Amino acid sequence: MRFSIETLGCKVNQFETQALELLLTSRGHTECAPGEDCDACIINTCAVTAESGRKSRQAIRRARKSAPSAVIAVCGCYSQISPEEVENLGADLVAGSGGRAAFVTQLEAVYADRVFRRDIDDPMKRRGFESLPTGGLSGRTRAMLNIQDGCSNFCTYCVIPYARGPVRSLPLKDAAAEAVRLRDAGYREIVLTGIEISSYGRDLENTSLIDAVRAVSEAATECRIRLGSLEPRTVTEEFADALVPLENVCRHFHLSLQSGCDATLRRMGRRYGTARFMQSVSILRDRFPGCGITTDLIVGFPGETDGEFGETLDFIRKCSFSAMHVFPFSPRPGTPAASMQDQIDKQTKHDRARIAGAAALEMKRSFLDSCRGSVQKVLFETESGGRSRGHAGNYAEVEVPGTGFHNTVLSVMITGVRSGTLTGEVVAETD
Repeated sequence: MRFSIETLGCKVNQFETQALELLLTSRGHTECAPGEDCDACIINTCAVTAESGRKSRQAIRRARKSAPSAVIAVCGCYSQISPEEVENLGADLVAGSGGRAAFVTQLEAVYADRVFRRDIDDPMKRRGFESLPTGGLSGRTRAMLNIQDGCSNFCTYCVIPYARGPVRSLPLKDAAAEAVRLRDAGYREIVLTGIEISSYGRDLENTSLIDAVRAVSEAATECRIRLGSLEPRTVTEEFADALVPLENVCRHFHLSLQSGCDATLRRMGRRYGTARFMQSVSILRDRFPGCGITTDLIVGFPGETDGEFGETLDFIRKCSFSAMHVFPFSPRPGTPAASMQDQIDKQTKHDRARIAGAAALEMKRSFLDSCRGSVQKVLFETESGGRSRGHAGNYAEVEVPGTGFHNTVLSVMITGVRSGTLTGEVVAETD
């Protein structure tokens, strides 16, 4: 069977797509690029916003149109939440956000007998963590290691707890073993991912995220370890102090902000305020000078006044983020925020996203300028036109002259900035 996979959404979806690739190819199937002639089109969907749901529907329609004789197999959060809609779009297999190994078996069955199948469970009843093969197909330098699934935060704008169920964690010994396997497979960076990795260990005895980071870091000392998105309250002095001696942990931290206004954060159901967020930023900058701190921001949340948006702009500038993802609020049906009063009109959301995006670009430029004259360890991932590109530990993109550096970590003296990318010269290999 020749199959293609289109992936929407978060790093967990990307990890699960890679796992599907490995599961399918290990059973003798062949992957092809989306749009190529194939026997099965897999769409791994996202439902985090109304916009992501729309894109998921578009992907299903596009697959059905471009490959009318292929099996259309849909999985992920959108099909978990809206299986009837997915079925009505012409999918041959409708599965949810769990049971990836079972999904492969179901796909093979549908391909064999062309009989529609629907396999949707109740995510709230999930308890065990599904351990999936890590890594991916050849040529990749960075691997994702999914250590956690589920979320119990129930923010007012988010449907993911209903799509993914309660918190489940990969046991420490399994996380360490997978890290060793990835190291031995030649990966140079491991990204710890999860739906909400700050919740890691809540279902395990006397275990927390720092235990997982330490286990993976010590098991694969030759690899860089990069952390996924952190809930701000995770960053305490004790947490940061425990990270300091783990030298292969990247000095880049993604703290989930969403708003820089306390009143808006309360409407969102977030469990921290701006003072606690700033405390986390201060702790990280104290322990890791020059670290990259990135974040996500939602603008135009219901009830957000001009004054509240102004508070957010002031706050993000105080934080001096190295990069930001800015999103206009997109109401997800079925969430409390979708039915809140004082919804913000589309134009206002667009204007605020533009203004916040400009502030983000200004902060990124300042951060990149601050890197001039420093030596950064860079994992090189691509090359073209006689130049090589990769990411520093602080997650800034770096370009240098020369080729042949793929999948190596080299020390680079940063000499300039061009089009949002650091430039420099290789000075020594750190392997």
